[in-house]
Amino acid sequence: MRCALSNCLHHPRRLAATAALALSGLLVVDASAATKAPQAFEASYRLKVSGWPSATITHHLSQEDNHWRSDMRFSIAVVSGEERSRFSVADDTTRALLYNSSYSLFGIGNDYQLKEGELTTLDRQTALFELSRRAGNEQCTEAAPCDVRFLDHEGEEEHYRYYLDSQQPISVPAGEFEALNVVLLNAEKRDRELHLSFHPDWPGLVLSAEYIKNGERETRIALTEFNPDGGATP
Repeated sequence: MRCALSNCLHHPRRLAATAALALSGLLVVDASAATKAPQAFEASYRLKVSGWPSATITHHLSQEDNHWRSDMRFSIAVVSGEERSRFSVADDTTRALLYNSSYSLFGIGNDYQLKEGELTTLDRQTALFELSRRAGNEQCTEAAPCDVRFLDHEGEEEHYRYYLDSQQPISVPAGEFEALNVVLLNAEKRDRELHLSFHPDWPGLVLSAEYIKNGERETRIALTEFNPDGGATP
């Protein structure tokens, strides 16, 4: 997110990945840093991708028994996708339990699943949550960025480096919010980077995201609605 079906199916996966990194990824970091406890919420984002009409992403973070669930869904014209993850948070440690994703074009697509035994590090949905609550506590700078590793939808590990660019308010369609503004750099593909803004008090809540390739912005996500009392599983 060309003409051959296999190439077309790559696009919804790319869109969802950007969304979920808001959505390409995220991390294994020092668990000693003080972090915010998770809170349930519902959010909507406006997704803009170069060459595609704009679309809406829905994002739910909810608690189910002793674990948490993150659910993201989107639909653009004939393309749709969703990602779901289950994870636990205990003693300031986040543990990935299950990851599911599906992407389709004209109703034809693929489903993916990573079970706990296959999650050798965090899946990208869980990692997005984890990075958002640690970004303001890590000593990661542009001169000395921190490593970020996560599993994609097929279980392949991806490697980024990240740093906290600033802590200052940003304005999005949903309003003005305090923000942790983070930059992620692809460790293997130097022409690609992701700019993410997180809410400092709501782990997992993305305020905005921009995917940049070869110096050009290809994808943008911005928060349009936020319900802090939500989080019910859709």
